[in-house]
Amino acid sequence: MVKKPLIRLENVWKIYQLGKVELTVLKGVNLEIAPGSFVSILGPSGSGKSTLLNIIGLLDIPTKGKVFLEGLDTLKFSEDKRAQIRGQKIGFIFQQFNLLSHLTALGNVAMPMIFQGVSEKERKERAGSLISSVGLKERILHRPTELSGGEQQRIAIARSLANNPEVVIADEPTGNLDSVTGKKIMEILIKLHKEENKTIIVVTHDPHIADYSEKIINLKDGRVIKDHLAREEILWQKKK
Repeated sequence: MVKKPLIRLENVWKIYQLGKVELTVLKGVNLEIAPGSFVSILGPSGSGKSTLLNIIGLLDIPTKGKVFLEGLDTLKFSEDKRAQIRGQKIGFIFQQFNLLSHLTALGNVAMPMIFQGVSEKERKERAGSLISSVGLKERILHRPTELSGGEQQRIAIARSLANNPEVVIADEPTGNLDSVTGKKIMEILIKLHKEENKTIIVVTHDPHIADYSEKIINLKDGRVIKDHLAREEILWQKKK
C-alpha cells in the first residue's frame, strides 16, 4: 500500500523583495516526502536548499504555493499554531550546532521541552537518556566549549529528539566536521531512521552524504531538476 505523503509542497515559490529588485529563490517546487523515509535535498550553494528547508520545517512561508503536513494546509495556520506544530513534530539539526554556550549538554537538550510544558524531573530524565543514546553520557554536564565539534553535533541531535518529533531536519549536519566524524553523525541519523522510523530530511551539497538516503531531490537554481531513488535503493529495486 502506498503511504500518503507526510509532507507535500505544491508549486512553491519564494521571492524576496530587495529594494526595487526581486530575488526569486524557489521557482515552482513540487515534492512529496513519505512518512518514515530518509530523503536528501542535494544542490550546490545558492540553489535554494536552506530556503526550501525553512519552508518544509514551517520556519518560513512561501510567496506562492501550498505546504501540506499530514494532509493539512499549513498556510491556514496562525503563527502560534505553526510554532506549536514545529515544537511537537519537527526536530532541527544545524551546521553550526546552535547550542547555548551558558548551558550544559543536559540543559541544551532539555530546553525544547520547557516550551512544551514538560516537568523539570521528566526533562532531566529524558535529556539524560537522549545524551546517553548518542554516546555522550560522560559529557552530560559539559558546556559546548568543552566539547569537540562532533560531540556538539551529537548533543544537537539529542536536542532535536527532545520532544520525540516525527520529522528530523538536518541542514548540512556534517559541514563543519571531518569525514570520520561526519560518518558517525550520519550513522546516528540512519539508526534513528531504521530503529525509530523517524522521517529524516538532510539538506546537503555533498553527494556522498546524499548516498546515505533512500531518496534524493536534486535542486538547482531554485527548481527541482530530479527526484529519484538513491543508488542503493535503485539496485535493491532491480533485484526484487
